Amino acid sequence: MHKHPYVVAFLGMLLGSAAVLAQSPPVEQALARTHQDAGLTWAPCPEGFPMGCAIAVLHGDPAKDNADLLFRVPAGARIPAHWHTSAERMVLLSGEMEVAYEGQQATTLKPGTYAYGPAKRTHKAHCTGDVPCVLFIAFESPVDAVLVDGAAK
Repeated sequence: MHKHPYVVAFLGMLLGSAAVLAQSPPVEQALARTHQDAGLTWAPCPEGFPMGCAIAVLHGDPAKDNADLLFRVPAGARIPAHWHTSAERMVLLSGEMEVAYEGQQATTLKPGTYAYGPAKRTHKAHCTGDVPCVLFIAFESPVDAVLVDGAAK
C-alpha cells in the first residue's frame, strides 16, 4: 500500500503536536471569589498592624510577582504609616476607609472605589464607621510592608 506523502507528513505533525501537548503544564483554572467566601484562608497581618487585621491570598504567591490579596481590618482600626516595594492597585469591597499618602490630601474610599498606590510611597489608613473594611489589593512585586520606623514587616 502506497501512502501519500502529505498524509504521512500530516500524521507526523499530529503525533508531534500531541507529544508537545502532553508535556505542556496544566492549564490554569479561572476562579471567582468574594470576600465572604468560607473557603478563604485568613492569616494575621504582620506585627505592628492593628489587632484583628488579616490577609487572605486570592491568587498567586505573595513571595513572587503579581499576587492578589484581601486585606481585612476591624471597624475603627488605624493602619500605621508604611510603604510597599510594589505599586498596589486596590478596590474597597466593604466598609469605609480613609487613606492618606504622604504629600497628598487624604481620600475616603467607599465600597467599589478603585485606588492606586505608587511603589515606595508612605501611606496610612483608618477604617472609619461601624463596618470592618475589606480591601482587594493587587501587587506587582513580592508583597511586603515596611513601617516608617524602618522595621520590615
